[in-house]
Amino acid sequence: MFVTMNRIPVNPEHAQRFEENFRQRARLVDRMPGFIRNLVLRPANPAEEPYVVMTFWESEAHFQNWVNSPEFKEGHAKSSTLPREAFRGPSRLESFSVVTDSALKEERA
Repeated sequence: MFVTMNRIPVNPEHAQRFEENFRQRARLVDRMPGFIRNLVLRPANPAEEPYVVMTFWESEAHFQNWVNSPEFKEGHAKSSTLPREAFRGPSRLESFSVVTDSALKEERA
């Protein structure tokens, strides 16, 4: 499994609109091959910590196919409706390969 985490520093006065954009998202990613799920995490301290947007994929190749797709451009067009001052700084994308997952039943020898 492959996981991305996009850390997005949002100014608290724009948090409600930021969250609403995700609630009303186009959901194009949901139909992409290899997509598992999407989580949007609200920080405990929005004035100092970023939102975290996570996507889960079957593989990095599936994620790259999404990033290079027309659906990606269309799905992200709505996020550009927030003004620049809605953000406290640039977002930071991190990516990971899953080593263990407690939700999966592992066979035991």
